[in-house]
Amino acid sequence: MHWHGILALFLLGMTGCVSSSLATHPSGWMCDAGDQSMVRDTLYFGRNRPNGGAVREAEWQRFLNESITPRFPDGLTVVKATGQWRNANGHLERERSEVVTVLHAGDFTARSKISEIIAAYRQRFDQEAVLRERTATCARF
Repeated sequence: MHWHGILALFLLGMTGCVSSSLATHPSGWMCDAGDQSMVRDTLYFGRNRPNGGAVREAEWQRFLNESITPRFPDGLTVVKATGQWRNANGHLERERSEVVTVLHAGDFTARSKISEIIAAYRQRFDQEAVLRERTATCARF
C-alpha cells in the first residue's frame, strides 16, 4: 500500500473518532462534545381577544397547566412580553403576550404536540394566529 492509501485510511479513522464524540446537527454542523442536537420551538401567544378584552391571567395559567405542561412535562420556559403585529384586516395590534420556549427531539410526536397546543389556544381564545418559531440547536443540561 503506498502512502496515499495509508493517509486516506488514517483520515477516515480520524473522521470516525470525531463524529463519535460530537452530535451531528440536522443542519449538518456539529454540536460540541457533550451537547445534544435538539429542536427549539418558541411560541408567541397574544393575549388580546378579537372582540375586545384580553385573556385573563387565570385563563392563561389554566391553559399553561392543562394544555402545554402535560405535553412537555420535562420543562419549558415562559416569558411575559409585549408584542405587536399586523392582523388580517391590516390593523396594527399591540398586546401583552406570553412567549413559551420548548426544547425537544424534533420527532413527529413532539412536533404534533406543538401543533396541538397552537390549535387549542386559537380555538379556546378565538385567536387569529399563534406565532411559532422553530430552530435547530445544540443543548446541554
